Amino acid sequence: MITKQQISVKLVEAIRASGKTQIQIAKEIGVSRQSVSQYAKGQRVPTLGILVKLCKALNLDATDIFCLN
Repeated sequence: MITKQQISVKLVEAIRASGKTQIQIAKEIGVSRQSVSQYAKGQRVPTLGILVKLCKALNLDATDIFCLN
């Protein structure tokens, strides 16, 4: 079973690799910068719809986020 912490680690790695700021990502996916920060810190889990948008914004495959690789 995947944990919030595992999702957050993958998101942090993807955000760093993208070279984008949390503000840029937030604008792309339609949430606040605070929400992106909370996802990255493992304080909140993005909804499925937001997770899809995050994958697109960060050029990720969902299997990467769900630690299936």
